[in-house]
Amino acid sequence: MDINAVNGLVAEKPVVIFSRSQCSMSYTVKSLISSYGANPTVYELDEIPNGQQIEALLVQLGCQPCVPAVFIGQKLIGGAKELMSLQVRNELMPLLISARAIWL
Repeated sequence: MDINAVNGLVAEKPVVIFSRSQCSMSYTVKSLISSYGANPTVYELDEIPNGQQIEALLVQLGCQPCVPAVFIGQKLIGGAKELMSLQVRNELMPLLISARAIWL
C-alpha cells in the first residue's frame, strides 16, 4: 500500500476525514464540518481492515498526530489544530464552498 491508496480514498469526495471511533478530537472535527451542512466521508481507521497501513501513510504525509486527518477538495488540510485555525480565521466555510461540500 502506498500514498496512491490514500489519494484513491479521497478522490472525487469533497471532504474526507480519517478518524478513530473513540477519538474525541476526531469527533470534534466531524461535528464542526457537519455543522456547516457538509456530509464528510469518514474512514474510522480502527474499524477498517487496512486502517494501520493507512495510518502509517498519513504519518508519511505529515499528519502528526495521524488522526484526525482532514482532506478538503482532495487536499490535505491537516488535523484538528489546522482545522480550528481555519475556523477562527473564517476560512473554513469558503474552503468547503470551493470544494463543493456545501452550497449557499
